[in-house]
Amino acid sequence: MAERFTAHPRFEGLLETHVVRLHDGSREETLDWISVEEPLSISVDGDPLATTMRTPGNDRELALGLLFAESIVNCRGDIGGISHCGKLGEEGYGNLIEVRAAPGVSLEVEEGSPARRGTLATSACGVCGRRTIDDLLERCEPVSVERFARAAVARGVAELTAGQQQHRLSGGLHAAGLAEPDGSLRVAFEDVGRHNAVDKLVGHLLLKSGDAERVPARGKLLVVSGRTSFEIVQKAARAGFSAVAGVSAPSSLAIQTAERVGILLCGFVREGRLNAYTFPERLD
Repeated sequence: MAERFTAHPRFEGLLETHVVRLHDGSREETLDWISVEEPLSISVDGDPLATTMRTPGNDRELALGLLFAESIVNCRGDIGGISHCGKLGEEGYGNLIEVRAAPGVSLEVEEGSPARRGTLATSACGVCGRRTIDDLLERCEPVSVERFARAAVARGVAELTAGQQQHRLSGGLHAAGLAEPDGSLRVAFEDVGRHNAVDKLVGHLLLKSGDAERVPARGKLLVVSGRTSFEIVQKAARAGFSAVAGVSAPSSLAIQTAERVGILLCGFVREGRLNAYTFPERLD
């Protein structure tokens, strides 16, 4: 099976494969790039926690972002180390990762926590999306109320779309990025799963933050490439984002959650227009 794929020289998340294109009676055999989807098993101090489907690359950030969304990790200072298990070259080496607590820190995973899954979590579903909104509010610090220019929101989404290099080649990846209040995109990540892309982004911000900083994205704008679900808003609130903007529609629970936590939520941000689903008065 592996022989039908060729690795991309630059992007770990892409493989080249043969494909037959049929169109209006024509038939063409060609090569095309496809996105990679593989399992990542995450352990915390030797205790298996979850297995999620993801696009390889930035696994440390993904694991840390997921644990932060679940309130298992609260800041960078909680982490003593993150590394892949096994030896380089062994089968499955890149698909096992362990998170270790810092000295004197206990990374508690509650029994019954949505993060603790014995079954596989697909790339299309969030691991942390089973809590009530009240539970979410208890775990999040107050969101910073910020105003954003409509042009800034549009700029952030446009820059995210323009920067999706792997998606442009494969057509199979989502993206999430942090934009400044003026809409300039600071950093972004791609993954086969929307939730994974957000986790990679938040994990990256935590790794770059101070040891005790609990809200690495306070006052910033989260831009996402697809629809906005409850899990996306939940992760945004936990990280301190003031606003979320997506290319497609939000869900009803995403809107309700954004209202409760104080997040400006915009959808269908494309071609010079957008829909404001919460707090439209905060758009200049």
